[in-house]
Amino acid sequence: MKNAALFSATAGSAAAGAAVPSAASRRPTGGSGRAATRNADQAAASRTDGRTRDRVVELLLEWGSATAAELACELGVSPAGIRRHLDALLAEGLIRASEQPRRGPRGRGRPAKRFALTEAARETLPHLYDDIATAALRWIADRGGDAAIAEFAAAQVATLEERCRAAIRAAGENPIARAEALAAALTAEGYAANASAIAAGGQLCQHHCPVAHVAAEFPQLCEAETEVISRVIGTHVQRLATIAHGDGVCTTYIPDPRRVLPIAKNDRTGDPATVRTDT
Repeated sequence: MKNAALFSATAGSAAAGAAVPSAASRRPTGGSGRAATRNADQAAASRTDGRTRDRVVELLLEWGSATAAELACELGVSPAGIRRHLDALLAEGLIRASEQPRRGPRGRGRPAKRFALTEAARETLPHLYDDIATAALRWIADRGGDAAIAEFAAAQVATLEERCRAAIRAAGENPIARAEALAAALTAEGYAANASAIAAGGQLCQHHCPVAHVAAEFPQLCEAETEVISRVIGTHVQRLATIAHGDGVCTTYIPDPRRVLPIAKNDRTGDPATVRTDT
């Protein structure tokens, strides 16, 4: 009986040991455990790097260009860390660097560099029209000429105008306030837009153009869009730059309404005339 009891106790202990392994037995042994930990750390670091790099691209898209210091400040990354991301993007051909223009006396040290997205980077962003759209417009041009292209462009932006008008109803009558509301509406449409006040009025900047590739051949699309901006804001505007023309940002100047002065009535129509002070 004593031997049977001893066997039973030993068997129970063995079963308990098998069911609940010791901490030592659960711990990875030797180099394999360290390698697994190292691989997990590297994977986590890679994911973090990817997210930071994506944010750098988003900021350059939104701002047009930026220095390393500006990006580091916005993202809460060390200068050395942001330079590592910028070096990687430069190596991939996704950004380009240029010297920042100096203001005032030349100081000591090298001038800061400004970074901007390249065309290759913009290629990775979504575009509404592609080769088939260009081919379709060429077909229209062959049969109807420039007038047909202009009519098509106006029809294309008509629905955009409706959506933008609905979005800025609460902005009031001030053109600059309407431009800010329009920038938010255009951003929702994929244009990455922002508006800012300048000494002589305001400026609407679009950092992405969904139709840039087509508009490079058919500028009527840009012209129709400019007319929409003018009608929605409620004042004459002037296009200063377009991505389709090779500029980094589509820039539209909005004159300060206080600088558009009423003068005598138009001799031909009898309507009030205005003097444009932005030319």
